Amino acid sequence: MTADATPDASAIRVMTWNIHGGVCTAGRHDLARAIALIRRHGPDIVAIQEVEGRTRPPSLPFTALRDELGGHAVEAPTLRGAEGCYGHMLISRWPLEDEALHDITVPGREPRRAITARAATPKGPLRVIAAHLGLGLRERRQQALRLAALARQGAEPTIALGDFNDWEPHGPVDRAFLGVLPSRTRARTFPVGRPLFALDRIYVRPRAVLLRSWTDKAAREASDHLPVIADLALAPEGEGAVTRLEVA
Repeated sequence: MTADATPDASAIRVMTWNIHGGVCTAGRHDLARAIALIRRHGPDIVAIQEVEGRTRPPSLPFTALRDELGGHAVEAPTLRGAEGCYGHMLISRWPLEDEALHDITVPGREPRRAITARAATPKGPLRVIAAHLGLGLRERRQQALRLAALARQGAEPTIALGDFNDWEPHGPVDRAFLGVLPSRTRARTFPVGRPLFALDRIYVRPRAVLLRSWTDKAAREASDHLPVIADLALAPEGEGAVTRLEVA
């Protein structure tokens, strides 16, 4: 089920999606389809994984996504080819400050980088951590601990979002963020034909900031993952005043 694509005027909308290199389920490169679906939800901040520029003109997918979806972006290339690079990125409609890339690569495994930035939202600063974690259990455990350490740096509202590749409902990522980012989305996002696993998540601090979250099954035509979208209230009146809704 897809929630109302119109954001609440008082909320900030965030989204994470692994776009599978812009290759749709029919096997064609169709980045425009992915962009159209993201724009339909109107996220203020979006993290995108598996941006593939190695078989396109140099940097074209990264540039197209930035220009179409917000204008302010941080790119995290992890693999490079003759034509360009592959990686993930964070895009915001508001300026991003204190942007940084953090090498979270585990020796012997695929290179991985995490993005940190502070979004200058109209509701105040929001610290954002974006990542695409590895497939190995030990690898993922080490990377999650590094992300948790980043999340502890600062007391302002913070979110961590991305493809965490964590198949377990209470796996190493949940355990690392316990007490650090106390609330998270739970929508199942993979595989798109019959979603069984919540690989793609948004973690939030403080708990009351997360108003509602959902996914969009229309994305099954564009990627092998479903996206996760969430509305946040950066200045809630109180935890008891916030209604939280998760739409599967």
